[in-house]
Amino acid sequence: QVQLVESGGGLVQVGGSLRLSCAASGRIFSIDRMGWYRQAPGKQRELVAARSSGDSPVYADFVKGRFTIATDYAKNTVNLQMNSLKPEDTAVYYCNIAGTRQRMGASRSAFDSWGQGTQVAVSP
Repeated sequence: QVQLVESGGGLVQVGGSLRLSCAASGRIFSIDRMGWYRQAPGKQRELVAARSSGDSPVYADFVKGRFTIATDYAKNTVNLQMNSLKPEDTAVYYCNIAGTRQRMGASRSAFDSWGQGTQVAVSP
């Protein structure tokens, strides 16, 4: 099992900043992709930002220029720096990490893990 632990959510005023962090633990052999998603009440979960190993990050249009994703493949961590927050950014934010884990012996298998979610609330 690969487990993800998130931290950093909270309440902030419009225009403020927050930094979300996510760390993966377990028998990780390699990581292919790390990203952040969010889900607002009554809406579907949507991509915020993601980065595949060796590629440039991708951002949803609604966060371009405001949010920055930072991945560390050596430490198995992914952070999301959120600036110029707006009320519409209010949601539960989830980190997602996919890759290959080491199983018992020499076998390996794919994993696709999600964090527990952290609430971000932006007040007008």
